[in-house]
Amino acid sequence: MGDDYPAQEGLLAERRLLYLERTRRGESVPGRAREALAEAASRVPVAIVSGDFRDEIEHVLTAANLAPLVSALVALEDVSRPKPDPEGYLLALERLGGLVPGDVVAVEDTEVGVASAKAAGLYTVGVLGTMPAERLREADVIAERLDAALVRRLLDGPPR
Repeated sequence: MGDDYPAQEGLLAERRLLYLERTRRGESVPGRAREALAEAASRVPVAIVSGDFRDEIEHVLTAANLAPLVSALVALEDVSRPKPDPEGYLLALERLGGLVPGDVVAVEDTEVGVASAKAAGLYTVGVLGTMPAERLREADVIAERLDAALVRRLLDGPPR
């Protein structure tokens, strides 16, 4: 639409309202993703680094009863340079107590997300679904889906 599109503000406000309404029951987070988050959070601190607005992310996490599992959140308004810039991931490392990139795994489902995590120096898993494998090819590994088994393999597996 561009910044000069006359109805931009109204359309964005309407989109946000529709999004909040459609996600109010927490059903937008698939069961496998819930299990993966629970498995990860039971073993390591978990951060979300997103290009979405904080209130939208918090709304989904709260509606899905997942908010207590997240140790740090970096949203669009927290960064001056969004993905694919690594700023969001670097801020997440700080918010997690100064973790170093080599000790962290990023799970991403978009090309810009993979680029962001890789630029921050993180081992990156590209999860299929949003984009095909070709678009996620810069990830260290491609996974068919995000689930608890994937999290266990990442956390228990041999050194990367």
